[in-house]
Amino acid sequence: MPEFIHSFWMAFVPLFVAIDAIGVLPIYLGLAEGVDQPTRNRVIGQALGTALLLCALFLFLGQAVFHLLGITLYDFMVAGGAVLFAISIRDLLSAGGRHGRTPEGFGVVPLGTPLIAGPAMLTTTLMMAGSLGTGITFAATLANLLLTGLAFAFGGKIFKVLGSDGARAASKVSHLLLAAIAVMMVRKGLTGILGH
Repeated sequence: MPEFIHSFWMAFVPLFVAIDAIGVLPIYLGLAEGVDQPTRNRVIGQALGTALLLCALFLFLGQAVFHLLGITLYDFMVAGGAVLFAISIRDLLSAGGRHGRTPEGFGVVPLGTPLIAGPAMLTTTLMMAGSLGTGITFAATLANLLLTGLAFAFGGKIFKVLGSDGARAASKVSHLLLAAIAVMMVRKGLTGILGH
């Protein structure tokens, strides 16, 4: 059991950073402004369902696609790490948010994807599955999506506690951690390639 807990946390933490629920929270609140509570609840369900479906497809079909294309896990670790690093640096240096006009059914797009299940989360999911196993990664994904749903449900209270500056600072720290995780992925990928 201790080994399971250790593996779970090893998957949970990078996914938590990649999803960046605190960073997405102000965007959700902006999109949901003026929307009644029952509709907000439905939107949260749509967003989490969309993110879970995309992650499950990526998680369970990713290895088969790799096999067809002749790509190894180490190749993907280097490529995925480079992509995550670019995403984290872009968001670290970005002064503005990702706000836009509120579309109909915004729970699916843009909230479910690409804000929750974006390139960072999908890449991290496949990385963790390759190193820790599909079951552990799926459990960590479910836990993170549950936390994200709770953050959205209590978003107003959380945002009042953090304030706009606090939420922005928390998001920047998350992206800095994501950059460090990306460097780790590239390092492990290169080590694996050079070791073969």
